[in-house]
Amino acid sequence: MAKRDYYDILGVSKSASADEIKKAYRRRAMKHHPDRNKGDDSAEDKFKEAKEAYEVLKDTDKRATYDRFGHDGLRPGAGRPGGQGGFGAEGFGDIFGDVFGDIFGGGGRRSGGPQVFRGADLGYELKLDLENAVTGDNVTIDVPTQMTCDTCKGSGAKKGSEPVNCSTCGGVGQVRMQQGFFSIQQTCPTCKGAGTTISDPCTDCHGRGRIRKTRTLAVKVPAGVDDGDRIRLSGEGEAGRNGGPSGDLYVEIRVRPHKIFQRDGSNLSCEVPVSIATATLGGEVELPTLDGHVALKIPAGTQSGKMFRLRGKGVTTVRDARKGDLFAQVAVETPVNLTSEQREVLEKFDSLLRTGGEKHSPRAGGWLDTVKRFFERIS
Repeated sequence: MAKRDYYDILGVSKSASADEIKKAYRRRAMKHHPDRNKGDDSAEDKFKEAKEAYEVLKDTDKRATYDRFGHDGLRPGAGRPGGQGGFGAEGFGDIFGDVFGDIFGGGGRRSGGPQVFRGADLGYELKLDLENAVTGDNVTIDVPTQMTCDTCKGSGAKKGSEPVNCSTCGGVGQVRMQQGFFSIQQTCPTCKGAGTTISDPCTDCHGRGRIRKTRTLAVKVPAGVDDGDRIRLSGEGEAGRNGGPSGDLYVEIRVRPHKIFQRDGSNLSCEVPVSIATATLGGEVELPTLDGHVALKIPAGTQSGKMFRLRGKGVTTVRDARKGDLFAQVAVETPVNLTSEQREVLEKFDSLLRTGGEKHSPRAGGWLDTVKRFFERIS
């Protein structure tokens, strides 16, 4: 019988992280552990199967070999559970405790000392003009955050005093509850995982070890960023607790609407107003780009809505250094506020056009024929 795929056994994708693989294994091991399924041979087989899969996938080299060659690439016996018919060094209580630690532990350390907590990640919305987003920029931002208290250096205790070991957990930061073979490890309710308690709190942070401040940070905005892009500043989020690492700051780009251009990735588009005379007779109009002005040639007889493509006049993106294109759409402008003389000239011009029939207005003539046939069909 062919062996099942290790990733399928644990229910994870081939791109799963080591942490995701560990959590998946813990859950399956807890579910199928023989201590919970006495007399169920199929559960024992599934436990061994999950154990074997985990032993391979948790090892970077074995996992790489397995990904490339499958089961045949592994040496006989490699990655299998230790011991004859045993289940390795892990007992059911450890597995059960790990699972609940993953769910309720809040990022703290499982055992061996007080829990440490990573600081929260922060977000900041940075508004930029299109020009700055395209060329890149160096900006400074003010970010309100939780920082380590300078007075007590994060201990939470008043100067001259120190935190003392928690009497409930003995300084471990966690308590374990045992009932039969069930063992649940939880954050100590007294010290909240710190492992210590404070009898004389710091007057600045009131025993929290952190204080809210506004930090000024320099941000280098790479050329080509677009609306919705994020810049990650590692370690610039909130300070951790109990000596834990700081979180990260994610700067989200918001590009302000531009008066002329609309952006779609590396391409730009704009509307170009053109007079009736220029659209009819042809000519040139001055077209703005982010690199300066260019002359756009308008052929005689250009209709409103005509799109012109100027290659290489768009922008770059952070993922592609090649410039996109600029799409200019013609909008033929109808004259307004005419003088009596202008109206007279226009009426005479219109009369001359009518004498030429469809050759001057082919679209109008074709449209009228279509309307005529439509009414003939419904009459």
